[in-house]
Amino acid sequence: MLKLPAGAALCMERLNSRGYGCWVVGGAVRDDLMGRRIGDVDLATTALPRQTGRLLSDYRQINCGRRHGTVAVIIDGEKVEITTRRSDGEYSDGRHPDSVQFVTDMRRDCARRDFTVNALCWHPDWGLKDFFGGKKDIENRIIRCINDPCRRFEEDRLRILRRLRFCSVLGFSMEADTAAAAVRKAGLLKNISAERIYTELLKMLAGDNIRQVLLDFPQVLGRIIPEILPMVGFDQRNIHHIYDVWHHTAVAVANTPPIPLLRLAALLHDTGKPDTFTIDEKGVGHFYSHGEKSLEHCRRIMERLKAPGDDTRLVCRLVKYHDTYIEPSEKAVRRRLNKHGEEALRLLMLLKRADNKAQNTKDFDRTREYDRLDGIIDSVISQKQCFDMKNLAVNGNDLLKAGYEKSPRLGAALRRLLDMVIDGEVENSYQRLMARAEKLNKK
Repeated sequence: MLKLPAGAALCMERLNSRGYGCWVVGGAVRDDLMGRRIGDVDLATTALPRQTGRLLSDYRQINCGRRHGTVAVIIDGEKVEITTRRSDGEYSDGRHPDSVQFVTDMRRDCARRDFTVNALCWHPDWGLKDFFGGKKDIENRIIRCINDPCRRFEEDRLRILRRLRFCSVLGFSMEADTAAAAVRKAGLLKNISAERIYTELLKMLAGDNIRQVLLDFPQVLGRIIPEILPMVGFDQRNIHHIYDVWHHTAVAVANTPPIPLLRLAALLHDTGKPDTFTIDEKGVGHFYSHGEKSLEHCRRIMERLKAPGDDTRLVCRLVKYHDTYIEPSEKAVRRRLNKHGEEALRLLMLLKRADNKAQNTKDFDRTREYDRLDGIIDSVISQKQCFDMKNLAVNGNDLLKAGYEKSPRLGAALRRLLDMVIDGEVENSYQRLMARAEKLNKK
């Protein structure tokens, strides 16, 4: 018995009680069979959109999908999508059907869906219906297209990335024909909007099975991020490394917590390595200044994906500084906190740890060094040590009262006082700082 959220259960009961057959279909059924928490619930019914809208007229509705038979209802903040059973026409734009035909047959409605695991449906009276072997594929942990996989991907090109996302999030492998079709049709991704690709990419990166997906399908991801392709199979020729650049990247991504932007930074952190590779006289490989080159790639990639500005700034910051040394001292940590802020510095430390775990940790493990650094960060934060202007014991008004004029010198003096506090030259107290400020003003 599938336990539905209250809003979805209400919609289903109201439609079924009026004689409009209503089934739960798609991801909610799949997740319930897998013992996962149910997310969004999609309902399929014989009711036409105007009939659905009329039966649920006492709730707010979003009508943007009615052309394709979908009515979205908002009940107590919960969104429920109810779609009239349909068969799709041609997909000339590679994303949406040009036309739909409303049908009563549940099998025909399920036949238009992407993967077998998403074509399961359930009714409170008639139980589970599985027309295409989705239940068995769940048991075998396989993603398989319904019918011809090439045609499925041509209909909706975004399905190529959705397939990778499902493998990553669900921990499934790819059925052979479906995998081959995705690689063969990966070029279709160039016609998908950057915003949709970016959304799917972040969801995919957050999955528990991301390492295997990256290792299995660089050719597909290379269609949207061509900068990764030179990394595949690139021998680092250095005793610090046990993987090629792409394998190292996949392991690093998998070793970061499933924070999408952090994992995106891990994905891009070494894109500059093939461009900066040199070999010394002993035959050892080096990648001097690869962080800067990776930053160049990162900026270009984020711009191409039309990522939000805040996302771009954070990911670029992490990529730029992932390989920089941080001295394990309170002074150095205060400097880094001033430069990055606490949130970004903690993410940077997580990236450094993941980078380390993807190297030769048998001989060159830096875990203890990073443990010490994290301990110092915790200590500085818990002691509320000053590392930014907002926590400085004096401000601009204090300096104005002490005789400073409104000029660039005022800001420079505050910056100098903050530097003194960060470096441990002066205590962060009003009296001590004002005394130093007076000396600075006399100079």
